[in-house]
Amino acid sequence: MADRKQQNQTILTEFILLGFGNLPKLQIFLFLFFLLIYFVTIIGNILIVLLVVIDQHLHTPMYFFLGNLSCLETCYTSNILPRMLVNFLTRENRISFNSCLLQFYFFASLACAECYLLSAMSYDRYLAICKPLHYTTLMNVRSCILLAGGSWLCGFLFSICTTLYASWLTFCGPNEIDHFFCDYTPLLVLSCSETHKTELVMSILASACTMPPFLLTLATYICIITAILKIPSSIGRQKAFSTCSSHLIVVTIFYGTLIAVYTLPKTKALRELNKVLSVFYTIVTPMLNPVIYSLRNKKFKEALRK
Repeated sequence: MADRKQQNQTILTEFILLGFGNLPKLQIFLFLFFLLIYFVTIIGNILIVLLVVIDQHLHTPMYFFLGNLSCLETCYTSNILPRMLVNFLTRENRISFNSCLLQFYFFASLACAECYLLSAMSYDRYLAICKPLHYTTLMNVRSCILLAGGSWLCGFLFSICTTLYASWLTFCGPNEIDHFFCDYTPLLVLSCSETHKTELVMSILASACTMPPFLLTLATYICIITAILKIPSSIGRQKAFSTCSSHLIVVTIFYGTLIAVYTLPKTKALRELNKVLSVFYTIVTPMLNPVIYSLRNKKFKEALRK
């Protein structure tokens, strides 16, 4: 009897991503809309990476981190949008259990890496504004590589544990994920395992990915704003703030939507709102990053003209 029960619980081998299937008349429009976003995101981020590599004037710590962020955003978007676009056309929306776990692993890894990378970028701006005389010695090539490499490594290592916990869950139906990609919260809802301990452990691991870099980013910007306010001339204050304003906008959008998604109550009434907010930090933010950084940066405009 126990063996038969276990077999019944592990019979599910695939899921159905519901996505935005509740809007059947808008499927073609949504496909074209998200396809445009994908093209803009990929072209914009790859262009930034190429400019950072080719142009000698952009071989500085700030642009090195920006190149890493653009590379990360390209991978981040490519993990979610291509399958989402296919689902708009085929409307089968099926994804195997292993593919779902793999998508979740890369999503969690890249999201965690982005948190740490944004923190490294804020630390770079802190040194440039608050400790300008020591900037070149503190933010040398070795420091840049360690900070960027550490961000990528932390993301991919932390996410191994969360993915393992998700893989140990058993699913005995239904198999419909009310989301447009595989995230751990919709998976926990579908599981027929005892999820209390799993949810607690995954929340702790998720907090370890997001809270330290968030608090560090917050602390550095408090120091930066305090230092800028102490500058006597308005021109000096404006020039200092312009060096970090683009990054501050990106951080605000990313963390604002991320916190809203994972702190709002998981009720049916707010489920659609969670999906819309998820679109912002998984799809819209990667598209906006190249626009925000390039339009507000003179060196990028000069490099693009060349």
